[in-house]
Amino acid sequence: QVQLVESGGGLVQAGGSLGLSCAASGSIFSINAMRWYRQAPGKQRELVAASTSGGSTNYADSVKGRFTISRDNAKNTVYLQMNSLKPADTAVYSCAADVVVTPTTTYAYRYWGQGTQVTVSA
Repeated sequence: QVQLVESGGGLVQAGGSLGLSCAASGSIFSINAMRWYRQAPGKQRELVAASTSGGSTNYADSVKGRFTISRDNAKNTVYLQMNSLKPADTAVYSCAADVVVTPTTTYAYRYWGQGTQVTVSA
């Protein structure tokens, strides 16, 4: 069993910053990609940022230059630093991790965090 626990959401004014973290624990041999998603009311979930085990990152066009994803592999933790926040960034942010649970497992399961609310006021 693998658990992902997020923290760091909250309320911030437009132009402000927030940092999110997501720590994975449990039966983990290794983690491939770690990602942040968000879902605003009435909208589909969208991929915000991703980080591969090799260190590559990619971002949604809407957050490029404002958000930064990083990870600490020793702690099985992924972070999302969000700067210059806009009201349009308001959403529930969830992390996901592609986890290989044993050395003999040839595939990764995707596990999800519970989500954390980010609200940006105008």
